[in-house]
Amino acid sequence: MITFDEQTGIFHLHNKQVSYVLQLVRGRYLLHRYWGRAIREFRDARAFQPIDRSFSPQPAAYENERTFSLDVLPQEYPAYGHGDYRLPAYEVRLADGTTVTELFYDSYKIQKGKPELAGLPAAYADKHEAETLTIFLRDTADKLGVELHYTIFADLPIITRDVKLTNTGTAALELLNAASFSLDFPDHDFDRLMLYGGHAAERSLERRPLVRGIEEVSSRRGASSHQASPFLALARPEATEKQGEVYGFNLVWSGEFALRTEVEQFGTTRLIGGINPFEFRWYLAPGESFQTPEGWLCYSRKGLNGMSQAFHALIRQHLLRGRYQHALRPILVNNWEATYFDFDDEKLDQLAECAADLGIEMMVLDDGWFGHRNDDNSSLGDWQVNTDKLKKGLAGVAASVHKRGLKFGLWFEPEMVSVDSDLYRAHSDWVLQVRDYPSSFGRHQLVLDLSRQEVQDYIVRSVSDVLQSAPIDYVKWDFNRHITEGFSLALPPERQGETRTRFVLGLYHVLETLVQAFPDVLFESCSGGGGRFDAGMLYYMPQTWCSDDTDAVQRLKIQSGTSMIYPPITMGAHVSVTPNHQVGRVTPMQTRAFAAMLGCYGYELDITRMSDAEKAEVREHIALYKHLRPTLQFGTFYRLLTPFAGTANETAWQWVSEDGKQVVLMYFKTLAEPACPIRTLRLQGLEKNQVYRVTDYWPAKGLAHDTALAQHMPLVGRQFYGDELMYSGLTVEKTDADFGAWLWAFEQQ
Repeated sequence: MITFDEQTGIFHLHNKQVSYVLQLVRGRYLLHRYWGRAIREFRDARAFQPIDRSFSPQPAAYENERTFSLDVLPQEYPAYGHGDYRLPAYEVRLADGTTVTELFYDSYKIQKGKPELAGLPAAYADKHEAETLTIFLRDTADKLGVELHYTIFADLPIITRDVKLTNTGTAALELLNAASFSLDFPDHDFDRLMLYGGHAAERSLERRPLVRGIEEVSSRRGASSHQASPFLALARPEATEKQGEVYGFNLVWSGEFALRTEVEQFGTTRLIGGINPFEFRWYLAPGESFQTPEGWLCYSRKGLNGMSQAFHALIRQHLLRGRYQHALRPILVNNWEATYFDFDDEKLDQLAECAADLGIEMMVLDDGWFGHRNDDNSSLGDWQVNTDKLKKGLAGVAASVHKRGLKFGLWFEPEMVSVDSDLYRAHSDWVLQVRDYPSSFGRHQLVLDLSRQEVQDYIVRSVSDVLQSAPIDYVKWDFNRHITEGFSLALPPERQGETRTRFVLGLYHVLETLVQAFPDVLFESCSGGGGRFDAGMLYYMPQTWCSDDTDAVQRLKIQSGTSMIYPPITMGAHVSVTPNHQVGRVTPMQTRAFAAMLGCYGYELDITRMSDAEKAEVREHIALYKHLRPTLQFGTFYRLLTPFAGTANETAWQWVSEDGKQVVLMYFKTLAEPACPIRTLRLQGLEKNQVYRVTDYWPAKGLAHDTALAQHMPLVGRQFYGDELMYSGLTVEKTDADFGAWLWAFEQQ
């Protein structure tokens, strides 16, 4: 999968889907030559054209060769200061205050498999699944050594990249920027796709033409954030969900990031991704190294769905770990929107009894079970049970839940502390802060300084004590504010710029310690919903609460955008009450249920207050989900229609099971329309010569002319060839009601 031709200097990473080509030029410069659809061999048919470019200086060794300039070369890991005026991949400040270094090729190594990244989450693969290329670069003044790591998988169109930088000199230096990857494209004929949003409105898709100059998607919030995801895609203008070239980029990182594009004067495009260089600093004493997070580079010739499916496969097969990597995720009820802080043993008993009756499989106790916490003003950091509320403690609640055949889950927010807490009164120096300046508050809480080993140890110890005190099957790990005053009282001045990066590294250490100590616990990440939905967190916690917005209509956007990168099995998605607590919207129970079935299914409402008719409908939905769950959680996912741009009023999702035998199709229409065209859905991923029988059909409530469900039951049992369903399509019946949702299930005969 990786070859090197010493005569031409060409490194070729390839499998049946993708090729990635580097070339060593003049024995010194490492250039990017090709990335795209798999080719047999790269023989330089698209040769680089040496042209005299005005105001593009030459390196010292080539002073008289005006056609050779770093300003135009497609470099793999470019520096600044020797004539390349574009965005650099790295920057250092040397002991004398200068920032110029000069990296040249030194050597390479090819190995089977994929090495781990010390202290960092990353994709993994054994020696039969991947190969890794390491290219060693060295500074001509012997002050810096750089390792560029590339891994290609046997059966995925994805290259992973990361970088290790080492101080090889005799004096300390300071990293000002250390990107995980850099890539030069020979043109800029692309649309730029990013995922933007805010709290309760995460991951909406923006697509617009790539323009000249520098553009950036980034976070400076101490976390990957609700506002932007560590993802960027460059798609050819003609690319759609189903076809066309797309280049996708994603970072395995939970902190501040930047993905930047620069279209320069000659129309080429440079894309650089990694930790956000804004305020980033890392002090390197002689012999010390810095390891960047991993970046994922995905090529798809099958449009956005092809990109998403490749990312989904990588995450499911090579990122998620532990018992729940391949296990069905349980249906849960969370008490938050049912009770908020107002609960006791009796209320939780009632909730568990009702959950068991409905077929729910797990009950989760959210915020308010510890310290003296009856609102969000106190007790974070004091992880001892509030026996005024829970007379029998957590063990009593767990016993009540388990005796009804349910699993028991618990909410934590271990990275935070309340000023009104025993922990803060004892260790006020344990929070991120700046001397002589007041601290900012978010949700009445401060952020613990996870760059400190003693803080990491406290979190591990306090969470472990709780998990050992009762049989707890699930943990929801929350992070409800972003970082301000991101400095540490424990670090010396020259290392203060490392604090926010060390915070994330400290978090990773805590999580790795806990998931190894409690391998049977299902961990779910949360940050006010989807404020830290990233591949870094998924390495430790195989699912993430997708958003605090539980409105079904809003979730169509949030979950469709999330699926650009992350598979449905990683998304927590629940049915909530109407009117919805976030937007006040009233939607049918069926619509709420089908929207939530995209992800790890659950309920976020007081099920004990539902009517008998509502409970009967919930039982039907749960039974349906259990029947379809293997396909919904592990099947190949397709976006047929997305709630963005021209189809904002419609959404359609489809799954094909791992064995291809079951197909699930859902369609949502937000608002009814007069004189609208009849919608036809053309399925994907079927076998054209196979017959598919309709096993389930759930039309929208409020079909035109009040057509009853029973009148459409004849559709169940009908059989269609795969080619008809894909090429002719399936007609959706018109509805006169808002917020309609349909579901079809097929079995291959």
